[in-house]
Amino acid sequence: MEHALSPSTLAELRRPRPYPAVSVLTPTHRRKPGNAQDSVRLRNVVAEAKKQLESDPAVTRDRRSDVVRQLEQALTEVDLAYTEDGLVIFAAPGEHQVWSLARSVPERVVLSDTFLTRNLVSAHAAERPFWVLSISADRITLWNGGIDRVTESRSGGFPLARPQVNFDAERQERIGDTPSTFRDEGTKHFLRDADTAMAALLREEPRPLYVTGEQAALSLWDELGGVARHSVSVQHGGLAHAGPEAVWQAVTPLLKAESRRSTASVSRELESARGHKTFAAGVDEVWQNAREGRVRLLAVEENYRTTVRDDGDHLIPATSGDLDARDDIVDEIVEQCLETGADVRFVPDGTLGDENGIAGVLRY
Repeated sequence: MEHALSPSTLAELRRPRPYPAVSVLTPTHRRKPGNAQDSVRLRNVVAEAKKQLESDPAVTRDRRSDVVRQLEQALTEVDLAYTEDGLVIFAAPGEHQVWSLARSVPERVVLSDTFLTRNLVSAHAAERPFWVLSISADRITLWNGGIDRVTESRSGGFPLARPQVNFDAERQERIGDTPSTFRDEGTKHFLRDADTAMAALLREEPRPLYVTGEQAALSLWDELGGVARHSVSVQHGGLAHAGPEAVWQAVTPLLKAESRRSTASVSRELESARGHKTFAAGVDEVWQNAREGRVRLLAVEENYRTTVRDDGDHLIPATSGDLDARDDIVDEIVEQCLETGADVRFVPDGTLGDENGIAGVLRY
């Protein structure tokens, strides 16, 4: 199952497909008792997708058989023991993908000539993705970070390794020789290669970067300049050879501190916008401004969801399952704001007070 959404991956997902491109969405649960019904719910929503394919006169027999095979193959790749809060299956002639999301999605099936990506985009924004680079003299590992985990990434050619190097760690510790390792020209070249690879990756997929390592390694990293100027150092050795839990524990205090600073900054900007008459609040007002590309900063409480119906002029409250009900309007707004260059911030529940879970700072 996929977790990391890069700009290039999103662009690929959004390209037109031969009809039908099927998007199957269902909420899932990480723990009991909610996850007890996940398998039944998943089978039911896939069965609904097959039913819609069967009844659609625009779908030829060959294409229907192909897409049904893709859906069935996708089902075999779903491991419900590792699901999060939402599951998305994409299937089209000759291809399928399964995405696990750390954000709930509405249950729905959509047949179109493109995949439905807004829920992925919103979940990706809510995760506040970041990179962690763990450096040592013989191995450099890259980690893909999200809201509650890190996973090792193979992007950019990482991990980098120097199998010919065999440093005697015990001897170095005994004679205090660790710093000399990082004065070695081979080590400098090794870290410089990592800097070049990381710089290329950040151009393709910009995110905050945390760099972990012993003090001597971090000192050399800083001397090299490059991406070090835009990264945060975390003095913690051994993580280039460690597992994801150890890396997560090392960076968690910094992530929490950054989250507090970000939330305070958002609150200040919203308060300032009130005084300058560039403030919008509530799903209807924010949606109107988002469609016009006027939102500069969007703030959304982490667990805010609402179901609405468009009456032609405004969004009005609705019940899930109602005719024309839109269960994922918040994800639509997030995607629309990102498309128009807005800064999207997810903040802890209750941060926005009386603003109904969503608010924005307008450009004009």
